[in-house]
Amino acid sequence: MNPGTLYLCPTPLGNMEDITLRVLRILGEADKIAAEDTRRTRKLLSHFKIHTPLTSYHEHNKHKKGAVILAWLQAGLCVALVSDAGTPGIADPGEDLVKDALNHGIQVVSLPGPVAAVTALVASGLPSVPFAFYGFLPARGSERKMIVSRILGEDKTVVFYEAPHRLVKTLTELQADEQSRQVVVARELTKVYEQFVRGTLTEVQAHFSLNEPRGECTVLLAGKGKKPCLAEPVALVEDLLKEGLTKKEAIREAANRLKLPRNDVYKRVLAKK
Repeated sequence: MNPGTLYLCPTPLGNMEDITLRVLRILGEADKIAAEDTRRTRKLLSHFKIHTPLTSYHEHNKHKKGAVILAWLQAGLCVALVSDAGTPGIADPGEDLVKDALNHGIQVVSLPGPVAAVTALVASGLPSVPFAFYGFLPARGSERKMIVSRILGEDKTVVFYEAPHRLVKTLTELQADEQSRQVVVARELTKVYEQFVRGTLTEVQAHFSLNEPRGECTVLLAGKGKKPCLAEPVALVEDLLKEGLTKKEAIREAANRLKLPRNDVYKRVLAKK
């Protein structure tokens, strides 16, 4: 390790197996680990038997603690920065620490690893290039309205994070522009109950109105006027029927593969006839 270096260390979104060997080495060799949530990070370190001293660095103490961390770095210590989950510096206060470190001539090393937005994007079925990332939307007020309006005007795939208790409200707000626009909600990525719900804004909003969303949500919205090439459930059902599956089996298998509600696939097959 190079002395006086800030290392950006991605941590698993949920599945502990997703951490890299390099990140584990840096976490073990660093002089300090700065974590957004020390309780969550302590569990991670305990799992991998890492005993590096831990300190907090989050939105509410970033100015005061940031100055402390900069002093450590200037004194030649190596600091590993981690967020709640995923890659630090993306939609979290790590961005500010990176800017301050660079402004003070401190070396910053970014290690590759999990990113919820990209993990969801490549499995969404929506165009992945180009895409726009909006982080967490403001909870309320004029700033939220401005951001939502900007998102609706994007001609590229939009990715953002949303709290589960605000998801239905957000999907409703997005419908004001075009109810048939395609949207994907990726929930609990890499965890036991990982789920992708795909469909129009109306369909996905209706799904989560009946099925209360839980866990962290990544929302992906098709660009304005775009008709992305999503996997066609009816065509998949027809292919499965040709393979010898019964209609019921084919619908169930298609729903599983496309991560769609079984009833949605059934309705589409019925409508096709």
